[in-house]
Amino acid sequence: MHRFANPGQFLRLSGRVLPWLFWSGGLLTAISVAWGLLFAPADWQQGEMVRILYMHVPFAWLASAGYFSLAVCSFISLVWRHPLADLAAMEIGPVGAGLTAVCLATGSLWGKPEWGTWWVWDARLTSVFVLFLLYLGHIALVRAFDDPVRGYRAGSILALIGVINLPIVKFSVNWWNTLHQPASISLAGAPTIASSMLWPLLSSAFGFTLLFTAITVARIRAAVMERRIRSLLMARVSSSVYAADP
Repeated sequence: MHRFANPGQFLRLSGRVLPWLFWSGGLLTAISVAWGLLFAPADWQQGEMVRILYMHVPFAWLASAGYFSLAVCSFISLVWRHPLADLAAMEIGPVGAGLTAVCLATGSLWGKPEWGTWWVWDARLTSVFVLFLLYLGHIALVRAFDDPVRGYRAGSILALIGVINLPIVKFSVNWWNTLHQPASISLAGAPTIASSMLWPLLSSAFGFTLLFTAITVARIRAAVMERRIRSLLMARVSSSVYAADP
């Protein structure tokens, strides 16, 4: 793990993988979204409005998965002090926050015609909104200190504390009576969604996951190169000052 956490090794490996992630993710997402929006059947109850699930569900999945990834990086940072763990957590935060915001927005667009309201404070919607606030809190906290190390440590602690919200997001529709429908796909049983809708949904989720990974890796690469440039500039300034000192 330490070998792959080396910044130079990460830049070389990610440079080879990144184009494949972007192109495969973009192509699969485009095909899947077109499949769901244009060719998948409408729902017998919700009609054409059900097509928003081909974007809403992948964003909802990635909102939780992204925060879990952020928490894993924070744990690695606190325990093993991996060189890239802090940068990875810092760069996952804005991407995850954006996905969660889109998840909330698409959920509201879906909820208005189905529930008759844009928003209700039920368990699922409230827990996802809390997840969005946790993302924003992490983004603000890691940048709130003059010493970056203190910011990274504080952000890691917040990220690990916030993990407790993930089971609430997942199981809220089972634990409480909410307007939000139960999950149609579960590891405990067969899917309750027709295969003609299931396959474009899974394909869309996989495509968006590839794009999420590609964007995050690209942001980490940029952060690593920015840190290298800053170190080189500081070394140049220090050498200039030393050379000018009589």
